[in-house]
Amino acid sequence: MKKMEVDVLVVGSGAGGLSTAVAAAHRGLKVVVAEKEPVFGGTTARSGGWMWIPGNGPAMREGVEDSAEKARIYLQHEAGEHFDAPRVDAFLDAGPKAVKFFEEKTALQFDLGPFFADYHPDAPGGMDGGRSIVARPFDGRELGGEIKRLRPPLAEITFLGMMIGSGKELLHFFNVTRSPVSAFYVSKLFFKFLRDVTFHGRAMRLMNGNALVARLAKSAFDKDVPIWTSAPVRSLIQDENGRVLGARIDKEDGPVEVIARKGVVLAAGGFPQDAIRRKELIPHAPSGHEHVTPAPPGNTGDGLRLGEAVGATVNTDLPHAAAWVPISRPRRPDGTLGTFPHFVDRSKPGIIAVTRSGRRFVNESNSYHDFCQAMVRRCREEGGPDAEIAAWFVTDHRAFRKYGLGFAKPAPVPYGKLIKNGYLIRGDTLEDLANQIGADPKVLAETVQNFNGPARRGEDPEFGKGSTSYNRSLGDPEHGPNPCLAPIEQGPFYAVRLYVGDLGTFAGLRTDENAQVLNGNGQPLGGLYSVGNDAASIMGGNYPGGGITLGPAITFGYIAARHMTGANE
Repeated sequence: MKKMEVDVLVVGSGAGGLSTAVAAAHRGLKVVVAEKEPVFGGTTARSGGWMWIPGNGPAMREGVEDSAEKARIYLQHEAGEHFDAPRVDAFLDAGPKAVKFFEEKTALQFDLGPFFADYHPDAPGGMDGGRSIVARPFDGRELGGEIKRLRPPLAEITFLGMMIGSGKELLHFFNVTRSPVSAFYVSKLFFKFLRDVTFHGRAMRLMNGNALVARLAKSAFDKDVPIWTSAPVRSLIQDENGRVLGARIDKEDGPVEVIARKGVVLAAGGFPQDAIRRKELIPHAPSGHEHVTPAPPGNTGDGLRLGEAVGATVNTDLPHAAAWVPISRPRRPDGTLGTFPHFVDRSKPGIIAVTRSGRRFVNESNSYHDFCQAMVRRCREEGGPDAEIAAWFVTDHRAFRKYGLGFAKPAPVPYGKLIKNGYLIRGDTLEDLANQIGADPKVLAETVQNFNGPARRGEDPEFGKGSTSYNRSLGDPEHGPNPCLAPIEQGPFYAVRLYVGDLGTFAGLRTDENAQVLNGNGQPLGGLYSVGNDAASIMGGNYPGGGITLGPAITFGYIAARHMTGANE
């Protein structure tokens, strides 16, 4: 077996792994990244790419008033009895420093999302915006030939393969048939996209999570950090005292034993595709297969198993093992089912969610994590502990053609094929729609009737849709008096079935404030670190704001690199 020595071996190439690699390389360490799949980027490359980091530089420069103390109060409220003070304090202290480091030293640059409120902005310490940042769009041509190894974005959340940004850009796409300015803007982007596909085979204007990974990868390559792909780590190497010395890796040209003088970092993306651990930790997936995830197929819990094999333990005490999101399943051209996470349409006026009973069960504009909790509760209330967990978004023709519904895009994009393949359900009347989704026709009609009257006044006395700044930030700013509410009354009517999915797992390896992996006695396993979704979430099983996975991922990557060099800053 071949042997080589480095300072740091990183297992996984998402935001956590790459941020660790880049930060370590900038401190003069020799780093190698090992990725099991043939492309790099992990779930991050498919994600929205937002990073929740209180006190970040972009927000402070825009005059946002925030503090670590205020954020700590908010996280303590959100995590409750699962509040991990040492790790939270480390995150809040290092987060702004990490952002400053990446801005000043690397290709990673950030944009502020001031409209992006915390998910519970009215809770103690909550904010109406400023804590969520996103990687600035990136020209993929700067990666040169390495662009071919960058994992593409999730196909279902692109438009004809084109990545669409949030905020004003998304509004232009919604208004493309109603505004000459929006039509010109979208047309310009579309022609640039066609040019890129013609000359490069894919979009070169990288957005969101794809831009985050590309910028980190460019930073790694600039510091001569290799990213090995198709290189799964088979086992860790320990000495007689239990210290982790390195790992055995299967590369394409043969196995290699890598000795890592400073440390091995587990950042393999958690366990969203591990049916065995899903069965153990996700109650709505009793066999492990009832759960749906947009995560790449390689996210099968390798990091957790590698850690456990050398004495680490997984924190299974959190109230939620993953970040939940409602997902629908559009059929792909090859006949397989895709995954469409519902982030935005939930908040639009004229869209509600019902279970098979035909009744609403939640403020649809609340966070996707809260939405799914309510969905599971209501299904079990109505059908018992073994009930099928299913719900539907319901809307009318006016709202559907203005905002779209899930994978079904707004006018003028055609949608007949989606009806034929069963993704989009259409009924001439609400009763007709109810029969098709298996709901009680009378109850669904009553639900809509009871919803419509207050909705015309911009009110939702039952669930309060549109009542918080987070709710309203994803509504229609041009619709009043409530940007999230409109009656459902113009047939035909449409529905899309929802499943519970995830945006990453929370249950992970127990680590300390330095990102060191802990053994069963709560002591650090020498030479072993974990960041990203391989490490247990610091959010206590809750979802406080947009980017609470990636924000800690890049922060603890920065912390791990700092610790491996013995530095305090």
